[in-house]
Amino acid sequence: MNALVPLPVLLPLLAAGSELVLGTRYPRAQRFVGVAVLTAVLGLSLTLLVAADSRGPIVMHLGDFAPPLGITLVADRLSALMLTVSAAVTLCVLVYSVGQGMADREEQSPLAVFHPAYMVLVAGVSCTFLAGDLVNLYVGFEIMLVASFVLLTLGGTAARLRAGATYVLVSLVSSMVFFTAVALTYAAAGTVNLAQLAVRLAELPIGVRTLLEATLLTVFAVKAAVFPLAAWLPDSYPTTPAPVTAVFAGLLTKVGVYCVLRTETLLFPGNRLGDLLLVAALASLVVGVLGAVAQTDLKRVLSFVLISHIGYMIFGIGIGTRAGLGGAIVYVVHHITVQTALFLVAGLIERRTGTTELTRVGGLAAAVPALGALFLLPALNLAGIPPMSGFIGKLELLRAGVADAGVLAYVLVGAASLTSLLTLYVMAKVWNLAFWRAAPAGAAERGTVLEEPDTDDSGPDPDDVVRRPAPAGQAVTATLSGRAITVTTTTDRLPRTMTWATAALVLLSLAYTVLGDPFTAVTGRAADELLERSPYIEAVLGQ
Repeated sequence: MNALVPLPVLLPLLAAGSELVLGTRYPRAQRFVGVAVLTAVLGLSLTLLVAADSRGPIVMHLGDFAPPLGITLVADRLSALMLTVSAAVTLCVLVYSVGQGMADREEQSPLAVFHPAYMVLVAGVSCTFLAGDLVNLYVGFEIMLVASFVLLTLGGTAARLRAGATYVLVSLVSSMVFFTAVALTYAAAGTVNLAQLAVRLAELPIGVRTLLEATLLTVFAVKAAVFPLAAWLPDSYPTTPAPVTAVFAGLLTKVGVYCVLRTETLLFPGNRLGDLLLVAALASLVVGVLGAVAQTDLKRVLSFVLISHIGYMIFGIGIGTRAGLGGAIVYVVHHITVQTALFLVAGLIERRTGTTELTRVGGLAAAVPALGALFLLPALNLAGIPPMSGFIGKLELLRAGVADAGVLAYVLVGAASLTSLLTLYVMAKVWNLAFWRAAPAGAAERGTVLEEPDTDDSGPDPDDVVRRPAPAGQAVTATLSGRAITVTTTTDRLPRTMTWATAALVLLSLAYTVLGDPFTAVTGRAADELLERSPYIEAVLGQ
């Protein structure tokens, strides 16, 4: 079983190399390799989850070098659960992107680069979840950063280059802080292995431990988009292709949350900075949802909602009890799936209408009923309507806050409840504007082509769109390559592969509700293991 642990990292890297070799000459083979490898990674992750849940943490020391010399990979309940959910989500998003590429009739670059870069991103995510030391955690972050820059700037449009530059600048600064934190930790404790640090950090002066904790939290808060370190997100994500936006918003921010969970429970137990986390959670909840209320573009609405709901997870971590951590884990898993599904729906709306600006669309419930269902189910789940998984996670977090009985905890309970109501308002607003009301005057109709005129030598400007009547076809900007393409609108059907990939994620989010008891039982055992700490430490150190 130990030999399976590195495979979720190695297989995507091997797939990336294979896909680069295949390139544009064999696009179908390239797509097949990606889907097959991610399917295998999903199966491996499920196997590791079952084994970790029944036997305890599974450890592999690469090269058989014991800590602190070698590279240690660990799959415990939390990391295996995160691996499984991320594998399922990245597989669905890849299938969606394959469908989008086929619908766009794109066979050439940059799609030849998309698939290898996507595999590298998956490898970085897996490396982060399995890392048993701070250096490999840092390496996982850097792998994700390299792949992220390629994916953010696909097509080379001005908007995407600006967004990519902002994202990379923020990520590079956080990487410098992370590298400094790793160096300081090694200087203070003589190791970067997480299990050894769990023992040695307790022997350090309180001031040194607090400094290390605050530095690491700052890095992970940037990656998780915790307010006030989330200003980069609303401007970086909405410009990217729909599959990229979905996996970035749905999954990559939760990598930061996972790191906060891991370090706060294993390295810095006792919640010395618990109040600071609660304040950050409060600010994220309120500022994020108020920002969402003020937006009229669906992608920006979802981006601000994302910032807001990160606050729920930080709330549970700040409480630090079994109920708080269990609720946070439930909400992380729920939110990865639901948020990704909603961004994929936004991509389908953009393909159907040519825009995600809510003031320019309407009538989608009547025109495309399936699209209305694909939006409504995850939207209600995100708002926490009973008995969906969003309600289950929020209920556990509210119970943990009430049980804490602190003033700040009670304030968070009130803010979390208000945020849930405002989220419902935001989702109802989107439904009313995009789906329920009639299409506004000037909206694109069947038989309309949206054109991007070539006004300068730099190529089409994605912000300069004109309309003219045409017998068939509608050009939209929701493409992987970033240039306008024309798709037939002789029917109101959406691309089948994209629709089914989105539906699969919606069904997965509903499965958390149907399997509510075993799901919360697993997350509860994961929370117990995090608080106990000894199973992780003993498995790694062989005690």
